[in-house]
Amino acid sequence: MTTVYDFELPRGYTDERGGVYKKGKMRLATAGDELTAARDPRVLNNPAYLTVVLLSRVVTELDGIDSVTATLIERLYTADLMFLQDMYQRINDIEAPVMRMKCPHCGEEIEAPLNFTREG
Repeated sequence: MTTVYDFELPRGYTDERGGVYKKGKMRLATAGDELTAARDPRVLNNPAYLTVVLLSRVVTELDGIDSVTATLIERLYTADLMFLQDMYQRINDIEAPVMRMKCPHCGEEIEAPLNFTREG
């Protein structure tokens, strides 16, 4: 199972000297990442900051930069932040489970999504 994914930012992080860094790695998030980010004082003060803290925990590399911090994530262009948010969702999301069964009317084999929540 893949737990670390390569990426290339659309615009790239630009440091103080004008260096641009685009290639990096993101790992799957853990429950601990989510919990730690939710307890961060910056998030408690401003819930919108959750994304920044969470991404700083799961983005493990960026073109040789020593460490990816919340401050670095804050300095990304909006396009790059949206790219990383989308990537985070895609790699950490799982497909809904399905059950294979036969239709009682026609006998055709079908897949039906399993819904573990109670609605209506």
